[in-house]
Amino acid sequence: AIANYLSSDLPYQLSPEDVFLTVGGTQAIDIILPVLARPGANILLPRPGYPQYDSRAACCQLEVRYFDLLPQKGWEVDLDSLEAMTDDNTVAMVLINPSNPCGNVFTYQHLEKVAETAKKLGICVISDEVYAHVAFGNNPFVPMGVFSSIVPVITIGSLSKRWLVPGWRTGWIATCDPNKIFQKTGIVRNIISYLEITSDPLTFMQAAVPQILEKTKAEFHLKNLNMMREAADIFDDVCKEIPCLTCPHKPEGAMAAMVEINFSQVKGIIDDVDFCVKLAKEESVILLPGVTVGLKNWLRISLAVDPSDLEEGLSRLKAFSLRHAIS
Repeated sequence: AIANYLSSDLPYQLSPEDVFLTVGGTQAIDIILPVLARPGANILLPRPGYPQYDSRAACCQLEVRYFDLLPQKGWEVDLDSLEAMTDDNTVAMVLINPSNPCGNVFTYQHLEKVAETAKKLGICVISDEVYAHVAFGNNPFVPMGVFSSIVPVITIGSLSKRWLVPGWRTGWIATCDPNKIFQKTGIVRNIISYLEITSDPLTFMQAAVPQILEKTKAEFHLKNLNMMREAADIFDDVCKEIPCLTCPHKPEGAMAAMVEINFSQVKGIIDDVDFCVKLAKEESVILLPGVTVGLKNWLRISLAVDPSDLEEGLSRLKAFSLRHAIS
């Protein structure tokens, strides 16, 4: 069922043997990084990115190198920094699309450039698509697997985000690899070996997956996208009213946004962590400091809340920022 679901967006058909069930997207990360690790190997992660990759890489002694995402270009991959980080020991790069934490959705043209660059560098792409189809702006979601004839792609997905069921812990790894490179190099065999010694998704959840994928009505997804679009509009309008915060790219996918702190506009705050600590104490609003996702002196703001709660939280954020503004 998952193979058919993913294949509907691809120019070829995945087989059931190309898909491996996991206990959510997190376990997929926890499996695929050790599979690729070897002595002296390194992996390329986006900055900003998702911290689980850093943590898991550290556990399997996989060196992490960071390539930049460019806020002024809609958080596109800095292909020059990607190339500069790569050497003969680089095993893969990670791409998160739609992006958590940036809220962007990569275009077809940019993904094709990424695929061509990865091919030139001789590395595979791990495409984290747990927010697949949560795209509500101008750019439609395009799976990286579309370009797997150029470069082999390992896709990570889950039910949690598109179906709004994070507690169900049902995800997958899909090898999008029509040239069978992953089979020839033993990666598929190693994935199976790791799965044999780890927990499986709940059996009744596995049984429910075909019904969930095949019978969810389009109106359900449309309603959720409209909610996220409304949240993005609310966020963008209020953010423009806060002098010390700049959002370089209005969110158009996933469920979060990144904003930069302009310290020339505030007093008594030394960095992003200090900003978040004081905001929590003074306004009871919790934001994630950018340093936790690799971008110091930025903030990650979640949009996955009720519109009225989002408006209240942003109102408190605005009041806090104005209270600390340099007059």
